[in-house]
Amino acid sequence: MKPATAAKKLGIYLPAAPAEFQDSPLTREQFLALQSDPPEWLTELRRNGPHPRPEVARKLNVSISGLTRGGITEALTTEQIKALLADPPAWLVEERARFAAVREEERRLREKAGQDTTDRKKQAPGR
Repeated sequence: MKPATAAKKLGIYLPAAPAEFQDSPLTREQFLALQSDPPEWLTELRRNGPHPRPEVARKLNVSISGLTRGGITEALTTEQIKALLADPPAWLVEERARFAAVREEERRLREKAGQDTTDRKKQAPGR
């Protein structure tokens, strides 16, 4: 497995990983070993960062596009994320509201789609 793929699956920022991790592909067994018994460097990266943008977005409860609209283009550390959460700038408040609205609409559509399939089953002739 390529280092970039492994980093993505492990939820870490590849440039912050040790050179030996960045420079050599991993076997499936090595990857599984990292997952089941993470070395100190991996634990430290997951705890303190820097975190990749998908992880930053998840921790801030916004979309990756929302990060970009807010001017966040680089990886952030846990401390930087906590600072943003403690004193959220206007863009973060806006993006969190936008993200919540999108998720609510997706939930509503899923429920409606589920209801539609139930209705169709009830109306189907010969069943």
